[in-house]
Amino acid sequence: MNTTDKAVSAFVSLARPRRSFLSKFLRWEWFLVALIALVVIVNSRLSPYFLDVQNLFRASSDFMEMGLMMLPMVFIIVTGNVDLAVASTLGMAASFMGLLFNNGVNIWIAAGAALLLGVAAGLLAGYLISRLKVPALVITLGTYAFYRGMAYVMLGDQAARGYPASFTYIGQGTLPGAPVPFSMVLFLSMALIFGLVLHKTAFGRYLYAIGHNQEAVVYSGIPVARVKVVIFMVSGLMSALAGLVLAARYGSTRPDIGTGLELAVITAVSRANALRHGPAEYPG
Repeated sequence: MNTTDKAVSAFVSLARPRRSFLSKFLRWEWFLVALIALVVIVNSRLSPYFLDVQNLFRASSDFMEMGLMMLPMVFIIVTGNVDLAVASTLGMAASFMGLLFNNGVNIWIAAGAALLLGVAAGLLAGYLISRLKVPALVITLGTYAFYRGMAYVMLGDQAARGYPASFTYIGQGTLPGAPVPFSMVLFLSMALIFGLVLHKTAFGRYLYAIGHNQEAVVYSGIPVARVKVVIFMVSGLMSALAGLVLAARYGSTRPDIGTGLELAVITAVSRANALRHGPAEYPG
């Protein structure tokens, strides 16, 4: 660990309040777990099919695309920013894939191109925010409209359909011999990676430090502008990935795919206690 990392670790540790074992146990996440358990018990009494394993997995698979977009949103909100364009990036990337597929491009090449487009979309937003010093709310509100408009330019009022089974498996398939959706495995794998990055790496400490006091950490040697560009690029990539999963689940793509999901994503992350510059954590 170099001098910068040590300084950031000390800064973040001072900013985080010390908790006793009892206070950790009584954190609001445990009350949320208790509330969920109560809901499960009541609903299982009301319907014998509620706790059916296939029913539970089928219901939860509908939220995997939103979960994929929530992961990088935590990074962004921890630094005191926001990305309003995640759903529009999803729609633009999925529409781009559909456009290429309709014109005879292999589905996997089209999917790869869509992921690259998502990265480029995030790069544009991150550059404007970090280099031009324009607030993220303003920039992403503009890209929110622009990217959704590009989706309509690509597909118009048409839909891309007829995706091969090898692709739709991403959104519709389950693991061999188990009812676990592949999309859930994908989300959990990504969640593990994002959690480790946020809580166990120097990059995660940079995010916390920037969120606590951006002006101070600049003098600690942290490349604030570069960090912001990276997290918005990651957000664009994950939004594009969510678009592929959603298109695979539907089996088709329309330019309005994913409309409105940005509010659900931001609300979910903020309700998980990440809007305040305190110890935002993925378990929430």
